[in-house]
Amino acid sequence: MPDHDLPVQGHCDERFAAVRTAFEENFRDRGELGAAVAVTAGGRLVVDLWGGWADSARTRPWERDTLVNVWSTSKGPTALCAHVLADRGLLDLDAPVAAYWPEFAAAGKEKVLVRHLLSHRSGLSGLREPHSLQELYDWEFTTRRLAVTEPWWEPGTRSGYHALTYGFLVGEVVRRVSGLLPGAFLRREVTGPLGIDFGIGLPESEYGRAAELEHMAPVANTEQDAAAAQLPPLALAALANPPVGAADANSPQWRAAEIPAANGHGTARAVAQLYGVFAGRGTYDGHRVLSPEAAERVREGQGSCRDLVLGGGLGRDTEVALGLWLSGESGSYGPNPRAFGHDGFGGSCGLADPEAGVSLGYVMNRMGPRIADDPRKTALVDALYSTL
Repeated sequence: MPDHDLPVQGHCDERFAAVRTAFEENFRDRGELGAAVAVTAGGRLVVDLWGGWADSARTRPWERDTLVNVWSTSKGPTALCAHVLADRGLLDLDAPVAAYWPEFAAAGKEKVLVRHLLSHRSGLSGLREPHSLQELYDWEFTTRRLAVTEPWWEPGTRSGYHALTYGFLVGEVVRRVSGLLPGAFLRREVTGPLGIDFGIGLPESEYGRAAELEHMAPVANTEQDAAAAQLPPLALAALANPPVGAADANSPQWRAAEIPAANGHGTARAVAQLYGVFAGRGTYDGHRVLSPEAAERVREGQGSCRDLVLGGGLGRDTEVALGLWLSGESGSYGPNPRAFGHDGFGGSCGLADPEAGVSLGYVMNRMGPRIADDPRKTALVDALYSTL
């Protein structure tokens, strides 16, 4: 059965009909398997759509409560944990990381600031020695290894995408300050009180709701290995140490682990609600999560540059704020250069635009080849802004 033979379900306010049209076109024209999209406007859910299949064999329709691994779209909620602590005066973003995590001062990192972790400027885009998936699943082992790793460049001077290390770095600071890993902190402080269906990692009891990830164009392992071998050492360390793909993310071990940069699981509705906290200047659905000043600080730019890890692939300068990427001149998150968000490997996205008062969440299970700006995501973002 073709992917688009299952009807799109859910609701969409008439004003935002263009988003529904683009979502349906993703199935018809852009190879979608299963997916969901949600939009909030003025703190209200105005689009909540889903469709397609939750598995490659097309035996499970995508349901209203289907969860999926959203890869780096998880970094927004992880950054939110740090900003909640900073807003309460418990974490100083301009303090050395070692003030909270003394072991981190090793290998010349005594002057690395908390803001450098949030903005991918710590120099720790990846580990220097081979790191296995089993080691990645071990929080204590991975954070100990990061603490003694020498930076790849002078911290604070440039951004270099921290694909996997980001969550352990920011997350360990959250743990040192709050006593909780970021998954538990997010649940206690944000998703639990707001009833948001999102978690870092996934309890075994929820596996039945999880969509199965697949790559849009399956690549043989030998081809993946050959492609990885062409990466320069820094990019190889950041993006392929260890290499992770759809099959790994479908495993119980990945789901059970705490990998705050990459294994957030949720619905599109949940992503839109979490990014809606940013769009609502700290408030969503009547709940204040951040003060207006703290919410504004999230998108405080740290300087535009050619990212040391992604620069060649993106082909343009970008600017990372304190946990999220600014839309800037590229318009990745719409025409407002001050809008911001985060893409996930293969296509997913969270977007916040405080000026327009909107947020968007898009999740899917058929992963495209891009690390950012998947055509399906771009079509939905363009459709949203066409309605404003």
